[in-house]
Amino acid sequence: METILEIKGLSKEFYLHAQNRLIKSCRDISFALNKGGFIGIVGTSGAGKSTVLRCIYRTYLATTGSVIYDSLSYGKLDLIKASEQQIIHLRKVEIGYVSQFLSILPRTTAKEHVISGALDAGFSYEESVKKAEEMLRYFRLNENLWDIYPNTFSGGEKLRLNLAHAMVKAPRLLLLDEPTASLDNNTKILVKELLMKLKGEGTSMIGIFHDLEFMEGLCDHVYNITEGRFKNEKEAS
Repeated sequence: METILEIKGLSKEFYLHAQNRLIKSCRDISFALNKGGFIGIVGTSGAGKSTVLRCIYRTYLATTGSVIYDSLSYGKLDLIKASEQQIIHLRKVEIGYVSQFLSILPRTTAKEHVISGALDAGFSYEESVKKAEEMLRYFRLNENLWDIYPNTFSGGEKLRLNLAHAMVKAPRLLLLDEPTASLDNNTKILVKELLMKLKGEGTSMIGIFHDLEFMEGLCDHVYNITEGRFKNEKEAS
């Protein structure tokens, strides 16, 4: 199968100047993601799981290694060496990221936030409004909240808004950092069903999960990360 993402020898270190201390977060990570595939990453808190995703998304700049992404816009591109302009473009139109924490521009309502995601993906304004409303309804965000600034939302509402903003794009590559952390079981089912739908439509995904039951039937491969390293790989059930 064709690969959309190939990671070789990825490592990330942090230097704490105040303590004169070097922290090795993830070390010598290598794996490949097939187009339309889903890789799950598990491990204890602090093992380096989120660091791997942030190096792919370029929130962190990796210390060593390569992250080769087969993009529509630029062909095969090492995301570690890509320019800021290239990264910004890819985040808008090709790569989605869902974290537990909401990041939104000031004075932007919940509905505007999701509309902006669809606009970035290239949909017209009319299409973007329609898709945003459909996605907000899907994640059961009450219409009374659509025109409100989300800083007052509960943790679960903010996470559902994050999911709506990322998934409305139907990105080619979707990175998921604990996307069900503060969700109730019914909403988890909605998330899983939509992820299965996106996967069926060709979206490639990497996800971090503590809920192993949620991963069943979703991931093609599962990697276990311990003390910054991948310890084993198994075929997902």
